[in-house]
Amino acid sequence: MGFDTLIVNGTVATATDSYSADVAISDGRVTAIGQALPGDNVKRVLDAKGKFVLPGGIDVHTHLDMPFGGTTSADDFETGTRAAAFGGTTTLIDFAIQYKGQSLRTAFDTWMQKASSKATTDYAFHCIITDLPDARIEEMSSMVREGVSSFKLFMAYPGVFMLDDATIFKAMRAASKLGGMICMHAENGGAIDVIVKQALAEGKTAPKYHALTRPTTAEAEATARAIALAEMAGAPVYIVHLSCNDALEKVREGRDRGLPVYAETSPQY
Repeated sequence: MGFDTLIVNGTVATATDSYSADVAISDGRVTAIGQALPGDNVKRVLDAKGKFVLPGGIDVHTHLDMPFGGTTSADDFETGTRAAAFGGTTTLIDFAIQYKGQSLRTAFDTWMQKASSKATTDYAFHCIITDLPDARIEEMSSMVREGVSSFKLFMAYPGVFMLDDATIFKAMRAASKLGGMICMHAENGGAIDVIVKQALAEGKTAPKYHALTRPTTAEAEATARAIALAEMAGAPVYIVHLSCNDALEKVREGRDRGLPVYAETSPQY
């Protein structure tokens, strides 16, 4: 059969191996990997001699065109996905934010509108839940049917994003029944808010105080609490942007007990 594109002479790198091979692409999909693939009737041949041929990267945590703290994140879906593509990332998962009083569907539609006319790579969404009365839990099912199978909850930012433990627990139980995943921003938001207010009263507003008002114990405690709630709910939990060893130890303890606990970090850490 003929191929649309043939990448030749490269070193193919997969999750487990690296080896010399050609890669054939048809209709936008990799259809064959092998030695000396036939080049007859190929529309385009790319010579990758001296180069690695890698699968496209997937960035599972981005914030494009996101309003926050009185400003908006620097990149929108045009500039953000273009930069991602240049770096070899061909899919990203952003966050559709449900603000208080909104339906989850409104959040999804709003972020789809932000992305659909601008994105140059593939994209998907987690849904950030900030308001989840019992009547709205059913909406999680419709989001999963739409392909939004992960939901981000916050233990920080009182009055903006923060949810109480009961709401987190209910969301975890619902996600578990739906085959979904809860992504958790794990910090003790109440305690941090007290420390922040004291720092502001003392005029401590330099950038370093962002870190100094967020002790690692606050992250570790919330990580342990998130894991405990997930265990009670029979649900997996994914700790986002984990930043310290104290919290990592809580993840290790959960995994050592066989719990479905996962974590990511961020490059700046």
